[in-house]
Amino acid sequence: MFFNRKSATSSTSDQSYRALVWRQFRRNRLAVWSLRALYVLLFVALFADFLANEKPLYCKIEGRTYFPVLKQYAVNLGWSQWTAQFANADWLHLKYDAVIFAPIPYSATTIDRKNMSYASPTKKQNVPSNRFRHWLGTDQVGRDVLAGMIAGTRTAMLVGVVSMAIATVIGIFFGAVAGYFGDERLKMSRIRLILNLIGVLLGIFYGFIVRSYQLAEGNFGTEIFKSLGIFILIMLVVNGIDFAFKKLNILQQKITIPADLLVMRSVEILNSIPALLLILSVVAVIRKPSILYVLAIIGLIRWTSIAKFMRAELLKIRSLPYIEAARAMGFTDWRIVVRHALPNALTPVLIAVAFGVAGSILLEAFLSFLGVGVAADQVTWGTLLNSARRAPSAWWLAVFPGLAIFVTVLVFNLLGEGLTDALNPKT
Repeated sequence: MFFNRKSATSSTSDQSYRALVWRQFRRNRLAVWSLRALYVLLFVALFADFLANEKPLYCKIEGRTYFPVLKQYAVNLGWSQWTAQFANADWLHLKYDAVIFAPIPYSATTIDRKNMSYASPTKKQNVPSNRFRHWLGTDQVGRDVLAGMIAGTRTAMLVGVVSMAIATVIGIFFGAVAGYFGDERLKMSRIRLILNLIGVLLGIFYGFIVRSYQLAEGNFGTEIFKSLGIFILIMLVVNGIDFAFKKLNILQQKITIPADLLVMRSVEILNSIPALLLILSVVAVIRKPSILYVLAIIGLIRWTSIAKFMRAELLKIRSLPYIEAARAMGFTDWRIVVRHALPNALTPVLIAVAFGVAGSILLEAFLSFLGVGVAADQVTWGTLLNSARRAPSAWWLAVFPGLAIFVTVLVFNLLGEGLTDALNPKT
């Protein structure tokens, strides 16, 4: 009798949980095509500057070679500066020894004065050749709609992915705490509880309130990381101080914290406030509108559904035999949660995240349509739809952005349904 090791290994790997889930997922043709469409959307979002830009990808001027698109990245990060020759250059009309433009030789903010007042994509345009044609038309001031669609794809993916990443981290943490510890298992010394409450207040004050001017006027991405760093540093310091009070038995007495009650009441309070009203209230007090504020706010209000899914899973998992065995071996509760409970409770979270991304993209498009939370010069799918209100005859300003929003939301909804079927234990 001969033993085929390769066949045995293949058979074993084919029966792994990941392989079974992927096999079930591939049976859903709509979900598979949605995943492929998502790859295309992510590609467009990542390489938007290389697909639509009035700056060349490569050019040679007076014998010197330049890469203007890459140079712009360095300028945006503060690593470099444009020379006087190129600071306000009209890149489309410079004299080049050699040049390679992006497939769409316009950026979302490029104004073509020869094709202002809604140049139709189906009619004749004032362009030197088809290479510079506006394939999806222009808006009132002559901005290319196709370039705006590509820029809008980046904004949509950024809002959907980043906001749900924030929501996922918050939701998993609070849902795990509520589900695993319940109202009786989470115990903390008095001094640690007091210090952590003080640390949270100090972290919010010094990390965000004191730095509100820098957050409003500076680079939001950089400043928010600084604020988070200050908050985390303060929390580490106050928890380190706890060790200085180890010998004070009075302060080290344990008290029970009703974690499940606190988390679920917080979820109910947040869900009772209309999300749109909450976002409009917060955005109204921001002096300098930015899409980064919008995605941060969306992330901070979208965690509740993820927390409820996580809590439900942890309520079921915490009484299973392998969790009891881990407790019997003397593992700490936090180690059990992170190493054993969470990896087996993430299934419904993936489904909630897929649907949540679709909801976040739709909410951002609606806010942009209202002109709320985005800078005046920023082009998104929502702002393109808004511009269509001023010119009902410019049908392309409504059709193409509306179709993009519909397709993107549909893609994530179909992915959510595909994950629901693939991760269903019955299938």
